[in-house]
Amino acid sequence: MQSCKAAPSNSQGTGTNTEQVYSELENFVEIEYSLDNDQSVDAEDSGLGDNCEVNPEASRLIPGLPDDIALFCLARVPRRHHVLLKCVSRKWRDLVSGEEWYSYRKKHDLQESWIYALGRDKSEQLCCYVLDPTRLKRGWKPILGLPHRCIRRKGVGFEVLGKKLFLFGGCGWIEDATNEVYCYDAAMNKWNQATSLVVPRCYCVSEVLDEKIYAIGGIGPNSNNLPSWETYNTETTSWTLHENPNIFPDIEDSVVLGGKIYIRGGSSPLSSLVSAFVYEPSSNTWQLAASELVSGWYGPAVVVDGTLYVLDQSSGTRLMMWQKDIREWVAVGRLSPLLTKPPCRLVAVGNNIFIIGKGLSTVVFNVENARNMDGVLLSTSIPKSISDDDVISCKAITI
Repeated sequence: MQSCKAAPSNSQGTGTNTEQVYSELENFVEIEYSLDNDQSVDAEDSGLGDNCEVNPEASRLIPGLPDDIALFCLARVPRRHHVLLKCVSRKWRDLVSGEEWYSYRKKHDLQESWIYALGRDKSEQLCCYVLDPTRLKRGWKPILGLPHRCIRRKGVGFEVLGKKLFLFGGCGWIEDATNEVYCYDAAMNKWNQATSLVVPRCYCVSEVLDEKIYAIGGIGPNSNNLPSWETYNTETTSWTLHENPNIFPDIEDSVVLGGKIYIRGGSSPLSSLVSAFVYEPSSNTWQLAASELVSGWYGPAVVVDGTLYVLDQSSGTRLMMWQKDIREWVAVGRLSPLLTKPPCRLVAVGNNIFIIGKGLSTVVFNVENARNMDGVLLSTSIPKSISDDDVISCKAITI
């Protein structure tokens, strides 16, 4: 069994190499999987020795402490150290990977958000990365084990629900649209195949509303347009198909704002008009979106504290804000061309907007402390990645 040990003290008096130990264990390697094949863990956790006597203390998370007190203590360990907790024993691993841990941290406001990016590398293969916003200097880290069947597909859906990330649909040069769905459990660091879509589709958009995933539009088998959407229910682990003629092809972006889903098409060279519809969950219908809002929605969008922000990339990168009280778009400011590498995607964690572009170039902007110098927004960036991957989508998982 692979063990976790503290590093010895530095002879120069600069402390320990604990951070180095954490660094070696946190790169999403298969250290936690070694517990699955280590039979000694079973014996240790069950309290069985050579004489097969049961030790009551062995059933506790921490011997000598009631489990509720142990959970109170362990749940406050920062997320970046959870991989270390899972090395202690199978019991701790199952706790940290389970629903009780997730629910407890959520209930007591202990959750932390990490950002997950789906990209495509130079060899045209899908790749997935993760970023801890509390330690930007460490940069993006790859997530291993992406399902082999989908790594060459295009138009793959990418969505997050709870502590799980879903990849669904997609198609290839010689492969028609598929209904396959794969799920990555961020707490367990494992991929599994999930319940398939009702209808094969690729190039759909997706959002989460009322604890359900919405897979909207896209292209079906034989390149047929799909005027439909599907919802995924975690309780029944099933997809439900809905149809509406207002679901149009070539949906470029989507966003949830005010408890409703907005979808936007692209503008054509012959017209500046943009098609956009809004989904009203109470009536299960799609209606035309307000023209004032649509008029400035030319790029990836994100919502922070109920306010809609859009990154206009038509000429440089300019962040726009929708002021719903006066129903107008207002320019927040431009981002430095030295830091951003369009095309970019947006994701929000708290009051911070992360602008993630080609090669995982990442700029962080805080909407509460919006300041600019000569029209350029003051922001933070992370160390440049050595990759040149195109970023397809970005989401945040909160655990």
